[in-house]
Amino acid sequence: VMEDLLSDYQEFVDEVSSDATKNTDDFLDAVDILEEQGVEPSRLLTAGIGLSGEVGEFNEIIKKCLFQGKELDEDTVAHLKSELGDIMWYIAQGCLALNTDIEELIDINTAKLKDRYPGGFDEFRSDNRDEDDI
Repeated sequence: VMEDLLSDYQEFVDEVSSDATKNTDDFLDAVDILEEQGVEPSRLLTAGIGLSGEVGEFNEIIKKCLFQGKELDEDTVAHLKSELGDIMWYIAQGCLALNTDIEELIDINTAKLKDRYPGGFDEFRSDNRDEDDI
C-alpha cells in the first residue's frame, strides 16, 4: 500500500512539473530566454543555490547556540560574520545577474518597508499585508 502511495505521488509530481524541469532542451530554451532578457542565468543560479547553502550554514550556527548549548563566544561570532560575508558574495552574484547593485537593493527594500510600516513596525500590518505587497 505504501509502495503504491509513493509511486502515485511520484507520478503526480511528474504531471505537475514544467517541461523545463523535466527536459534539458526545454531548460536550455528557458536559459536562452533569460539571457535575451538581459539576465545571466549562470550567475542567477550561482546566487540562488549559493544563498541557500550559506544561509543554511549561518542558521546551523544559530541552531547550535539556541538549542544545543554552543557558546556564543568570540569564535562563534567570527564564524557567523564569515558566513554573512559568504552570503554577501552570493548577493553580489545576484546583483551581477540582474544588472543591479547592492545600493539599489537597499533603496528598494527601504521603500517597501517604509510603505509597509509608515509609523514603524506594526504587528497587525505585518500579518495583514496589502495584496500587492511582496
